[in-house]
Amino acid sequence: MSLGERWLEAAYRGDAWLCALRPLEALYRRVVARRAAAYATGGKPVWRAPVPVIVVGNITLGGTGKSPLVAWLAHFLVERGWRPGIVSRGYGGKVAGYPLRVGDTTPVAESGDEPRMLFDQTGLPLVVDPNRPRGAGRLLEAGCDILISDDGLQHLALGRDLELVVVDGRRGFGNGRCLPAGPLREPLSRLQGVDGVVINGDPAFVPPEGAHGMALVPAGWRSLADGEHRPVVPLPFAGPVHAVAGIGNPGRFLATLEGLGVEAMLHPFADHHEFRVEDLVFDDGLPVVMTAKDATKCRDLAPPGSWVLEVEARPDAGFVAWLEARLETFRSPRTVSRGEAGY
Repeated sequence: MSLGERWLEAAYRGDAWLCALRPLEALYRRVVARRAAAYATGGKPVWRAPVPVIVVGNITLGGTGKSPLVAWLAHFLVERGWRPGIVSRGYGGKVAGYPLRVGDTTPVAESGDEPRMLFDQTGLPLVVDPNRPRGAGRLLEAGCDILISDDGLQHLALGRDLELVVVDGRRGFGNGRCLPAGPLREPLSRLQGVDGVVINGDPAFVPPEGAHGMALVPAGWRSLADGEHRPVVPLPFAGPVHAVAGIGNPGRFLATLEGLGVEAMLHPFADHHEFRVEDLVFDDGLPVVMTAKDATKCRDLAPPGSWVLEVEARPDAGFVAWLEARLETFRSPRTVSRGEAGY
C-alpha cells in the first residue's frame, strides 16, 4: 500500500495524527474559497453553454460511484429524446492536441481510463479536454443538446444548470476535514449550494437533508478475451479468483464480489494505475476478474480466462422523479453566441 493510500484510509477513519495538518488545511480552504469567489464575482470567466449542462462530481477523494451514475444519466437522457454528450478532464490520458473526440480506436493512453469506459458503455459523443468550455464547444459542434460534465464539480469555468454530488455510503465524508487533514476537496458547506446529493449504498452516517439513494448493481460478466457477455449468475468460472482493482475504492469491488458468492483474493492498486503484464500474472491458473474501468487498460495484458464485472447505477424512484421535473425546466432554448463562449 502506497503512502497516499495509507493517508486516505487514515483520513476516512479520522486518525488523530491528522490534527497536525490542520494549519495546512486552513491554507487550502482559503485558496478554495478565493478561487470560488473569483468565478462567482467575474474575476475569472465562466462560459455558459447554449444548452443545459449537468455536472456530476464529488467533494471527496477516492471512488464514490460517480462514473456509473454518469453512464446511467446518459442512457436516461437518450431515452427521453435528448442528444447528450459527455465532457471529461481525462485524468491519466495525454495527447498532443485537445480537444480529443473519443472513438472506437482511441487508445486509453490518450483518453484516460474513465472516459474510455464511459464511451464504451454509452456510445455517445465524448470529448476529453482539460479546458472544459473548449471541450463542451466540440460537443455542440457534434449536435449535442445537453451536456454532462464528468467529475466537473470543481471545474468552475464551465457554467452549469444542475450539480449532482455522489457520496459513498460507507465512507461518507471521512473526518469531515479538507485536504490534507481529511479527504474533502471542498468544505461540507459546498453541499448547501448543489442541486442534488446522491448516496451510493446504505449510508453509515446521517445523510444531508433531501439526499437521494443509489445502488450499484452487478449487471453481468464480460470476457476480456473476446467480449462474450454472460449473466451475473451462474458465475462463468468456478472456485477462487484474483480480483485486481486500480480504482478509488477497491474495497467496494471486493464487497460486490463477495455479495455474489465469489471467493476473491483482492489485489488493490492506486486509482488510474497503469497496469503491466506482471500485475496480472499469478502463476496458479486461477481466473482474474476486474472492473470495467481497469479493463480499458488490460485488454492486451490480461491472461486467458479474465472476466470483467459490469455494474449499473440504480438511483431511487425519488431521484428519478426529481430529475424528470428538473429536465422539464430545461426544454426552453437559450442562445449564446460563439463570441461569448470564449473557448
